[in-house]
Formats: sequence, structure tokens, C-alpha cells
Amino acid sequence: MSFQAFLDPAILFFVFGMAAGLMRSNLEIPAPISRFLSLYLLMALGLKGGFALAKSGLTQEVSATLGLALLLALLVPLLAYWVLRRLVSAFDAAAIAATYGSVSAVTFITATQYLDNRGIPFGGHMAAAMALMESPAILIAILLSNWIRQQAAPQQAPATTGLAHGPATRPSLRHVLHESLTDGAQLLLLGAMVIGIISGAAGQKAMQPFAGDLFKGMLAFFLLDMGLLAARNMGGLKGQSPWLLLYALGAPLIHATLALGLACLIGASTGNTILLMTLAASASYIAVPAVVRHAIPEANPTLYFSLSLGLTFPFNILLGIGLYTQVAQRVLG
Repeated sequence: MSFQAFLDPAILFFVFGMAAGLMRSNLEIPAPISRFLSLYLLMALGLKGGFALAKSGLTQEVSATLGLALLLALLVPLLAYWVLRRLVSAFDAAAIAATYGSVSAVTFITATQYLDNRGIPFGGHMAAAMALMESPAILIAILLSNWIRQQAAPQQAPATTGLAHGPATRPSLRHVLHESLTDGAQLLLLGAMVIGIISGAAGQKAMQPFAGDLFKGMLAFFLLDMGLLAARNMGGLKGQSPWLLLYALGAPLIHATLALGLACLIGASTGNTILLMTLAASASYIAVPAVVRHAIPEANPTLYFSLSLGLTFPFNILLGIGLYTQVAQRVLG
């Protein structure tokens, strides 16, 4: 990533937030404001994507890109589990695989702004690709954890197999499916996209002050909050295996490389390829931990939350997005 990228105000606010957090400053963004900023960014992103789709329509490239996004959402968590099973317990491996198999909306939004700043075009349907990639990893992790429990059941006494306590601590697959597919943030993103498609050019003109002019400042404010949060969660990394820390930095590169290779096969544009690489390289630190904490109570929340937010998220924001952009431009020309 070039030094010029660090002069972007949004990135500088993230760096400032991390510095303030590491200094244990009492600087804090109130939770309701942070939640509002998150919803605003998703709504604005959905509208932008909808307006772009209203212009382009459902082309062959759009369909191919969305199909590839779904394929990545299945491959990445399976690959992650296969690697992590050699480093941690089966339940921890499933939980971390869900975290790294899903996506970070903030990382994606930062990447879209990065591309906008550099004049690199990308499709509005990439917001739909992000939504598609959020839930499959959760479902795979739950299926894996259920399989792990079934494998362990014969070795356990009847009183500890979980019939009496299972429903209280482990929600049903149907319940988790409902929560994943009706998550408010994801619904807002998709709803805003549909509204953008329906309203078209007239809607884009009317919403420009809200979804366009304010976007950069709102993103900078939100990244300040994310910097504070990331710094304050680095403490959870103390005492962890060096191999796990290496995974948190190496997995994004491996997943991004996988996305690059598959994107080349379908002839995706440079901008769309960069965003697919970013999505594959990102890790969820909000939606997935919230679900997995209840669905896989045997896993250690500190482990998967600290890895994704304390290491992978800062790596992608500060270095990853710029690196994926440079590599994609060199490979695709």
C-alpha cells in the first residue's frame, strides 16, 4: 500500500483511533451513535449499489460475479476449518472458520471508498455479493459443530449429552437460519438496494446529499470508532499461540489469492476482483460472533473475536486493501 493511501482522512482517523485506544484514552463513541453510523453506511452502500444496478441491469457478468461470491462463501470456511483443526479444538476451529468465512461490511465499505478515490470502477451488484457471503459460513460452522457433537456423543454419559440443556444453550438450526437471513443490518442493505433499483436516476439525484456527500465523513467517524475498538481488543491476543496470530495475518492473503484466481477464470473486471479479494480476505467481528456465541457455546469467544478484530481487521484496513488493489492491477492489467 502506498504512503499516499495513509493520507486518506478515513484511514488516518482509523490510525488515530487505534493510537488513542492503545494509550488507554477515555475517548469513546457512544454505542447508539456507533450503531447509527453502521446502519447509515449500509443504507448508503445499498442505495449506491441499487442506483448502479438500475443503470446496468442483470448482465452475464453480474450473475457470474454473484455466483463466484457464493462459491467463495462456501470454500473459505471449509478451507479455514481444515487448517484451524490442526491448531485449536474442533469447536474453536468451527467458530473461527465461521468468522473468517463470513465478511466484514466495514472493510468492504472502506474498499469501495478506496476504489472511488482512485477512479477504479466496480459494479453496484458487489453490495449484493457482500450480502450473499455473510451467512453460508455460519451455517457451515453450525453443521460442523453438530457433527462434532454427534461424534463425541457415544463417548459421553447420557446425563451429559445435552438433551436437557441443549435447547437452552444451543439454538436450533432453523432458529439460527432465521436470525442469519433476517438480520436487521443485512435487510437494510438489501432493502436500500431494491429501493435504489426502483427509484433509479431520479432517486439517485434526490439522495445524493445523503448517500453521496455525507458518506466520506460518516465513514471517517465510524473508522475512528473501529480503531478504538480494535486497539482495546488486542489484549485478548496475549498468550495465544503464535501460529494462530500468524493465521490471522496469513489467512487474508490466502483467501484473497483464491478469490483472485477464481475471478480471473470468469473474467471479472479489476474493480470487482479487488472487492471479491477484499471480501474473501475479511473476517466478521459483529454478526458472526453474535450468532456463534450462542450456537457454539463450547468455543472460546475471546479467541475468534480478538483474532478478527484485533489483527485481521486492522491489517486489511491499513495494508490489505492497497495490497489487493496492486496485485489485481498487475495480474489483470
